[in-house]
Formats: sequence, C-alpha cells, structure tokens
Amino acid sequence: MKLFENPANPAPKQAQVVQRADRTNGIFMKNILIFGAGRSSRYLIEYLANQAQRYKWKIRVADIQFDEKNKFPDTEYSVLNVREDFEREAEVRNADLVISMLPARFHKLVAQSCVKFSKNLLTASYENQELKIFEQEVNEKGLFFLNECGLDPGLDHMSAMKIVDRIKNDGNEMLCFESFTGGLVAPESDNNPWNYKFSWNPRNVVLAGQGGPARFIQNGKIKYIPYNRLFRRTEMIDLGEFGRFEGYANRDSLNYIEKYSLQGIPTIFRGTLRRPGFSKAWNVFVQLGATDDSYYLEDIGDMTYRDFINAYLPYHPTDSVELKLYHYLNIPQDSEIVHKLEWLGIFEKKPIGLKRATPAQVLEHLLKQKWQLLPEDKDMIVMWHKMEHRNPADGKRYRRTSSLVVTGENRERTAMAKTVGLPLAVAAKLVLTDQISLKGMYIPTHKAIYEPVLKELEDYGIVFNESEVLEEEYLLC
Repeated sequence: MKLFENPANPAPKQAQVVQRADRTNGIFMKNILIFGAGRSSRYLIEYLANQAQRYKWKIRVADIQFDEKNKFPDTEYSVLNVREDFEREAEVRNADLVISMLPARFHKLVAQSCVKFSKNLLTASYENQELKIFEQEVNEKGLFFLNECGLDPGLDHMSAMKIVDRIKNDGNEMLCFESFTGGLVAPESDNNPWNYKFSWNPRNVVLAGQGGPARFIQNGKIKYIPYNRLFRRTEMIDLGEFGRFEGYANRDSLNYIEKYSLQGIPTIFRGTLRRPGFSKAWNVFVQLGATDDSYYLEDIGDMTYRDFINAYLPYHPTDSVELKLYHYLNIPQDSEIVHKLEWLGIFEKKPIGLKRATPAQVLEHLLKQKWQLLPEDKDMIVMWHKMEHRNPADGKRYRRTSSLVVTGENRERTAMAKTVGLPLAVAAKLVLTDQISLKGMYIPTHKAIYEPVLKELEDYGIVFNESEVLEEEYLLC
C-alpha cells in the first residue's frame, strides 16, 4: 500500500496497516526513513540496503526529486516536500529510525516530527540552536539524537577524541590541538592551476570564512583574523607522499574547547586545507568584494564576466581591466595568481547568463563551470590532527599526529560522499542493533559512539595513521 493513495484516511489507521505489512515470521521489521537522496547519501543508502535482509530492515528514502540512476533495489522511494507537515509526519510516524541528509535548514522540521512521534534521529550536520531547542523533550522521552556524524563535522570529532581521551587517560597535560580538513581533487585528476575542484556544496566554498572573524587560541592568547585577512594567513603542512598543503583558519575554534573537554589548553586551532597558492589567489575575490552575498547586482542580465570584475575597479581612460586589477591589488604580472585568474575566464567578454544574482552567486556560477568534477575525476579527502602533550612524570613534551587520506572512485562515488555517508550509516546500524544505547542529544565525541564507528570504518578504507615523536627542542605548537 502507498502511504498517500488516500490522504483522507486518518494517520493512525495508516500506521497500523503499514506495521502489519512489515511483519515477517512473527518479527516486526525495523523501518529506516532517510530524508534526502543527494550525492552525499549514496554510500549511506547503499550500506544500509546491503544489510537490510540480514537485519530485517525496510528502507524508505524521501526527497523532493530523485535521480533514477541513483536508486537502489529493495529500497522504497517517496517523493515529498519536507515542508509539507502531513506528508512528513506520515513518513516519520511509521519509522523506527530517521536519518536526515537534507540541507541543514530543514533539520528543524524533521526533528520536530521525530520528537512528536518519539523517533530517534541522526544527521551529519552541525548541532545548532534550532536543534538544541528540542533537547529537553529528547531527554524526557528517552530518545537518541545524534548530530555531526559525517566528515567535518564527524570524523574530525571521532578521530580527535580517540587521541585526546587516550592522552588524558594516561595522565598527560594537553598543550596544543590543531586540526585541518580539506575536500580536494586527487593528484591524478588535478589538471587546473587552482589545484581544486568541487566535491561538495559550491556555495559553501564561495562563502567560506564569512559571518565573523576567525577565533582561536595561541600560547594562551585569544587571536582573531577578520575575513578580509583570512586568506593571507595560512599554515603550511607537509604530508609526505601526499604532498604539501596550506591551511587557513576556520571561523570559531573556541567552540571546540568544551566539545573536546580541552579547558585550559594553551593552543587550539582548526582550519581548512587547500593546495599551496590557492588562498592568495582566492583573496583577490575577497578584496574585490566578489564573495559578497548581501545585495543583488544591477543590470546583471547585460553583464559579461569582464564587466563584473570591472564594476569593482577604479575608472581609467586607457588601462585595461587586467592592468587595473593588478595595480589595484598590487599583483605582479608574472605572479601565479595571474595565471589562475586568466584560466577562470574572469576577463572574458562572455555573458554571465543570470537574470538576478548577488556577487557571490555570479562567482559561484562561474566556478561551477570551471571547477566541476568530470565523470571519471577522483576527489580526495585529507584530514590532519596535531596534538602536543607533556608527561608530568618526566616533564617531556611529545607531539602526536593523525592523518587520513581517502580517494574517490569517480564523480558519482566520491571520497566526500563516502566519508560523510558511511560514519552516519555505521552509527545507524549500531543504534538499530542496540549497540549504542545512549539517550539524549549527542555529537560523536562519546567513546561509546566513536570507538565502534571508527573500528568498522577501517573495513571501508577509512583509516587514520598515527605517529608520536619526542619534541627535543620543545618547539611551540
């Protein structure tokens, strides 16, 4: 029976009918409801579908539209708009576990229905205030809400806490915590001067770093980097066979002091990885104002990309747009930045082709054409932690690092989708099989969550490599 054949039927009657249909050999099958069938959901759905028969699971995926080639056999699909209360609640009512892979702005709607019908909820998104308002009800009803269980946030929490807990349990004093993550293009598919292609939401890349200054602690002092300086202050990281990277600061590292129980730590810093040279070139767009998303451009329908760039430059009767840009931002004409900008096509007299857009949307529109993954391209996920601690017994200082590199298979089976979807899928299995029995609202910093999840992920090639050395010269972190 399809849930929405007769919307006039009362909801409780629908639930009873579905439950009877799901009973097999006297055992009620567990219903898994997944909201969202985008690219990041692929590995999640595949993992659960592969284990459905063994565990007597029934999987149902709900989204506003579907790509037929991404559908899995023995999995039900429901077309719905999550904003529609009746349809959303009918789906949630019949689920034993709900997983939301929708954009973060829709999690509140899903959480609202989960609380109403006492259903556990898992997401890969940040645990924001819109979700925290349900915490009291989640606790009162004995539910389990797990957020931030993807890549970043997610694998960063789990891999970091595994080391932090071990260091602190051995009685050591934490002195430094640094963590970087990057969604990049694999070397074998890296064929543009920016050394970058999109493997996740392009809009988030264009708007990265906005919304306030980056905050972190360095040697006991709180430091701030305003947005207009963010891409000029980078840290170089060498990962041996995987090459060199640069990292720029994430917006708020201070948030992680409480999450990781690192109160009093002298240095804490979280950042994003790119290949060397990316940040200086990207800073051109920041300084121009081309990443601004707060207003709409006039006469955008008649603009070329050259007009777009020229709109932010001073008037000069004879100088070209190129010369004005290089003079305005003090860029030497033999700089690698010039090659990167020219390759993007920002000086071309090509119509933008948008009827209404902010500067950030124009830039995103261009980058989606230039930084797209081709069908056989491979992306790459890189995560790196550095922690320093002092052993109180001998006073010596040690540095421990942990790194993860995962390479995708092609544009559809990306490392990004794998590292976002699989942690959540494994956590879902652990909840459904009662191997995680926590109640309340969590992120995966609890040993009962991160330990079994990380252990199983190793079977899928998601393996962190750790090393520790004695810091002979006690270098500052």
